[in-house]
Amino acid sequence: MAEPSKVIHVRNVGHEISENDLLQLFQPFGVITKLVMLRAKNQALVQMQDVPSAVNVLQYYTNTQPTIRGRNVYIQFSSHQELTTMDQNTHGRGDEPNRILLVTIHQAVYPITVDVLHQVFSPHGFVEKIVTFQKTAGFQALIQYQSRHSAVTARTSLQGRNIYDGCCQLDIQYSNLEELQVNYNNERTRDFTNPSLPAEPKGRSSQPGYADGGGMYPLPTGGAPVAFPQMANHAAIAAAFGGVFPPGITGMNDRCTILVSSLNPDRIDEDKLFNLFSLYGNIVRIKLLRNKPDHALVQMGDGFQAELAVHFLKGITLFGKRLDVNFSRYPQITSGTDTHEYLNSNLNRFNRNAAKNYRYCCSPTKMIHLSTIPQDITEEEIVSHLEEHGTIINTKVFETNGKKQALVLFENEEQATEALVCKNATTLDGCVIRISFSQSQAI
Repeated sequence: MAEPSKVIHVRNVGHEISENDLLQLFQPFGVITKLVMLRAKNQALVQMQDVPSAVNVLQYYTNTQPTIRGRNVYIQFSSHQELTTMDQNTHGRGDEPNRILLVTIHQAVYPITVDVLHQVFSPHGFVEKIVTFQKTAGFQALIQYQSRHSAVTARTSLQGRNIYDGCCQLDIQYSNLEELQVNYNNERTRDFTNPSLPAEPKGRSSQPGYADGGGMYPLPTGGAPVAFPQMANHAAIAAAFGGVFPPGITGMNDRCTILVSSLNPDRIDEDKLFNLFSLYGNIVRIKLLRNKPDHALVQMGDGFQAELAVHFLKGITLFGKRLDVNFSRYPQITSGTDTHEYLNSNLNRFNRNAAKNYRYCCSPTKMIHLSTIPQDITEEEIVSHLEEHGTIINTKVFETNGKKQALVLFENEEQATEALVCKNATTLDGCVIRISFSQSQAI
């Protein structure tokens, strides 16, 4: 066996095995600082943060055969004590240094936008263009510098580093492309040499696709956005969740439109759906399906917000019906006479205080919280406003930062949900009240 090294040599790495597969195999043993795929040889080099981490890997897999996607892989210490820039240039997907970089983001816990990428890569030279897209291996981007020297400097400085602490690791290779074509300036594509380009028209994808290193990297078809498409508020998400999403939330969904079925067609309407789904993100538009009266489409502001809504609302009961909430195959809802537009509604909650609103996301509870209520409101008036929707067990009016608020406890979650969808944004003594679910268990 070779002398212990923090670099591990992996053999029998088939073409079906991705960089992310290898990361998942080795990450339980420590931080991975570099990963080089030797595709022509069906091999890979993995550099751990230190020698003890690499030793732990070899010791564990001495008695356990490592497998990836059903294929046995074989590991040993590499003759390299450390991977250098030259090693990566020689063995990377693109052998020849180029001014265009292909960047794969592993463990993309937080949203990565064009602006985030520009902030990371621009210190190393003038970035002309950025194109982002989604692949099976994860979120990817093409970064075009003005000069090849800038691209080489950026790759040397940034390869294997994290954008955020403990996540969003950069895997950088040289692209084989000579020039990126950018038609629109938005969160997914940007031409910094031509700021007058229009934003992307609705319903169209930015780029038809890019080939690199012998493989195609197509953008989602039909205008489907990449992960975290319009989400410029990544800092709010980070602040709300502290880097750890609620159980069941991946943060990697790229579908913005939700199909809701098993609705009660006699009692539901677009505004009631807005009141419910706007707890989890901004609403763009809603459409009740004429040919299926118990079905509706809800388009959220981005994929992360849609994932929150599906996660927290799937299977809830509303108006006596158990709702089925899933992602739609349609990337967006086409505007028309039968759609209700909410994009510019001042009732959307996530345009302000986004971090706070993300933090309060939860499944429906028996307790609802009322805000923006009259300063002289009484518990009796609140009960009178809400009691038609169910049995109210308890109420409490209190003041925070000089503003009156209230908690109302119903007998069950269905009653509380009905009160919320029917009475949110209604007027009480001249005030438009806001209602949300409270995570408190008792008053």
